[in-house]
Amino acid sequence: MKPLSWYRELSDPRKRGLYGCFLVEGPRAVEQILATAPLAIEELLMAEGVAGYVASARCPVRRLSDRQFSSIATVKTPQGIAAVVRIPTLCREDQLPDEPGERLLLLDDIQDPGNVGTLIRTAAALDYGGVILSPACADPLSPKAVQASAGSILSVWFCRTDRHLDHARSLKDRGYTLFAAALDGDSITDCHVDGPAVIMLGSEGSGLAASLLEIADAQVTIPMNRDKVESLNVAAAGAILMHSLRAVGNR
Repeated sequence: MKPLSWYRELSDPRKRGLYGCFLVEGPRAVEQILATAPLAIEELLMAEGVAGYVASARCPVRRLSDRQFSSIATVKTPQGIAAVVRIPTLCREDQLPDEPGERLLLLDDIQDPGNVGTLIRTAAALDYGGVILSPACADPLSPKAVQASAGSILSVWFCRTDRHLDHARSLKDRGYTLFAAALDGDSITDCHVDGPAVIMLGSEGSGLAASLLEIADAQVTIPMNRDKVESLNVAAAGAILMHSLRAVGNR
């Protein structure tokens, strides 16, 4: 039986890499993982008085006292249920799948874990195949990012890699249209695309790296009243752009 310190160490990115696991907390997120990737769960952790989940679990279930559970939880108000989940092989191997999907997302230097998790959740909701992250992005498996993804973290493939530019070039060579988000770009509502495409998002402060802008097929923006708002939070902007591009592809 693992010591409680082992679970606490999963909040450390180095330990996550060593153990090959991360922690998903809360009933909503755990239920999503149980529904979409039950075989990825190595262990369920349940506090006293928490019912359910056992029947649908295909893994060991460990009961903890409320005090023990609180000692391993990373959230302020633990809800008594967590899952130890294996890190996807693709993420650890730093490569793209053979069939990445029709719509993809690339994140460059987005350092807020809440925004990273929210963007992954939105990508999953809009049927995007996967997410490529630059190494300067927040770790998508950090507790805050996983919490923001609301359990959808395994609903898309993802890789955080210093080869993000190479991957973007490779996708372009394979026929993907690369759309770069930029304040002075063309309106996303005027875009048309046939075939697979990638939305590339940069940080709110500095935008996309010049190397990504150079290889983009088009620079796009969201039409808005800039007298009232100069820009949007990157998670909100990403949601609008992903939905707009999805709609363009479905016309």
